[in-house]
Amino acid sequence: MSRFLSRYIAVLALLLAVLLWSSSFIALKISMAVYDPTVVIFGRMMLASLCFVFFIPGFRKQPIRKGDFKWLAIMAFCEPCMYFVFESHALLHTSAAQAGMICATLPLLMAVSARFVLNERLSRKTLTGFILAVAGGIWLSLCSESTDSAPNPILGNFLEFLAMCCAVGYMTILKKMTAYYSALFLTAFQAFMGAIFYLPLLVLPSTTMPTTFDPLALGMIIYLGICITLGAYGLYNFGMSKLPANQTSAFINLIPVFTLVLGWVILDERFTGIQFTAAALVMTGVILSQDRNRDRSDKDKAEAPV
Repeated sequence: MSRFLSRYIAVLALLLAVLLWSSSFIALKISMAVYDPTVVIFGRMMLASLCFVFFIPGFRKQPIRKGDFKWLAIMAFCEPCMYFVFESHALLHTSAAQAGMICATLPLLMAVSARFVLNERLSRKTLTGFILAVAGGIWLSLCSESTDSAPNPILGNFLEFLAMCCAVGYMTILKKMTAYYSALFLTAFQAFMGAIFYLPLLVLPSTTMPTTFDPLALGMIIYLGICITLGAYGLYNFGMSKLPANQTSAFINLIPVFTLVLGWVILDERFTGIQFTAAALVMTGVILSQDRNRDRSDKDKAEAPV
């Protein structure tokens, strides 16, 4: 019963995490319409870091194992550091809904990465789904017209795809680290490293420092720092520590659905008929790639500590 309850809580945590992540596209679009992307991301990382200051005494009781610091550093460099470099600039060029749709390729990228990095089997069904999803993402980009909210969707969607590549590196290392470190510690490490990474970027000539006070944009930065960086990553890291990686990555499939609805309700974003068809091709590829027979046969192996 306790195992069932633990799994149920992990699933709820993952659902809430992806819902929060979906809303982050909207919050980023709103905040970056007023403030420089570097300022926005540094603000969210700094806020999240401040929230973890009170936990530092407890973290000292959890020493980092020899050789693990480099992997933790690479994990944080992949996400949030480079991930947000690509994603923040992606949302300057594409819509939140399209960026969310590109996120649907993440589980497939994980499967392909596992084939070459971890030497896991890649079924023909998964490979076919991957090709369909990527083709749908390219079609979605090519058929998108420039708008005020998406002035260069091809570039924006490509940058979002690069962000997904960074997410693959983060998730691969994260699964290994959850066997030895708590979700709270891993989330805090990401926040601190993100703040350190973005601090020097504030003094670059390309960074425009804030000159106005916008309550809504500032509120979005606070929301990103506390609810997303602290909440979503904490919830996802917790879920990742309780469930196999191939199951937790599948929850990412819900991000485009949530983002599409939120973009329509909040930002009044619309998909054309051709864009819906392209988006449907992406989702078809994602659904087709879910090899249930392989998941069942590998379940016990996946649940073992990596």
